[in-house]
Amino acid sequence: MRDFRILATLLLLVIPLPTSAQGVPDIAEPFKVGTFEIEGTPTVSLVLRDQLIVEIDAANTALQRDPYYARVQAPGDMLELIERYEYGLKRRLYEVVNHLVANDMLGANRPSWVHDLDDVRTLPPILYPGKILNAAVNFYSHVNETGTEEERADARRQRRENRGVPYLFLKPSKGAVIGDGGEVVLPYGRDRIDWEVELGAVIGRSAKYVSANDAEAFVFGYLVSLDISDRGGRPPGGNPMTSDWFVGKGHDTFAPQGPWIVPKEFYGNPMEILRQTLDVGDERMQEATAGDMIHSLWELIEYGSSIITLFPGDVVNNGTSGGVGMGTAVRGAQRFLQPGEQISASIDGIGTLNLSVVSEPEPQGLTGAHLPPVRTYRGPPPGGD
Repeated sequence: MRDFRILATLLLLVIPLPTSAQGVPDIAEPFKVGTFEIEGTPTVSLVLRDQLIVEIDAANTALQRDPYYARVQAPGDMLELIERYEYGLKRRLYEVVNHLVANDMLGANRPSWVHDLDDVRTLPPILYPGKILNAAVNFYSHVNETGTEEERADARRQRRENRGVPYLFLKPSKGAVIGDGGEVVLPYGRDRIDWEVELGAVIGRSAKYVSANDAEAFVFGYLVSLDISDRGGRPPGGNPMTSDWFVGKGHDTFAPQGPWIVPKEFYGNPMEILRQTLDVGDERMQEATAGDMIHSLWELIEYGSSIITLFPGDVVNNGTSGGVGMGTAVRGAQRFLQPGEQISASIDGIGTLNLSVVSEPEPQGLTGAHLPPVRTYRGPPPGGD
């Protein structure tokens, strides 16, 4: 009996931390996940304390030198991490964090595969989402931002009385997606480029006809997203369609995402705690909470999954609030992005996307079938020359 007690005590000493009923250890501290350029290579990594970047592959290799830990293949990219998170990878990432904290490996004696955030380049966390779904006019404060105060109040009242179903549109992925520190490019001749900060919900499990009551279970985590928009429209003539969502939403660099993803267990319920803000330079343009949303994030997922299957790594954006550049309700006049400006978009509990605004040089050798400068069919933008 004495030998059995000694053996049991030794076993308890080598177990890093208690294990939950689901077989996942308790976590020593929360983490985020992102993709970073390290020695010229996109590397999927853990983010600790918003300052330390841990290469998952290298950390996993080091951990497995201890025979206590089973061999687990590290994910090759963020899409694989998301797909495998609930199928064994979550436990391994928890073990990595616990091992680093328990052995004081995040301070002066940290290994070479733990980096300061400032020493690596932050990339979009998902290279690249299969699809990006955005909600159009999903905040009451964004309803009819150019109307009078009475018109805006009446429009909001009508929306409350007749919510209907959500309105979702697709944004391009590769080409449109940029990460923290990236450049928003103002397309040549397009002088009405606008900002919209949004919460992005990253899908973690394949979802088709998912009820809003169950939608949270299909989410992997959350990131900061921007829906950069071209308000210049299309020129008159030709095709009689006047609305063009591809022009309005589809340019290169118009879908910033990041700076990383917070797994949902470390964020909480966005419909209770969401606060999203956006600044251009030193001026606060947008600030909103979930209480202003017309359709909940879960209703957006139900609606989207009733049309197309959502797959791991797809992103569903919750829409934006009042304060966009084309609106007059907040500032009293329209205002659009200018070269040299800085955009800072934040969501409490997730992080901040910092972006610079640059102009695109004039293209050469086109035949006339291209999207023309706005000034060729409209006057100068408000405040322009």
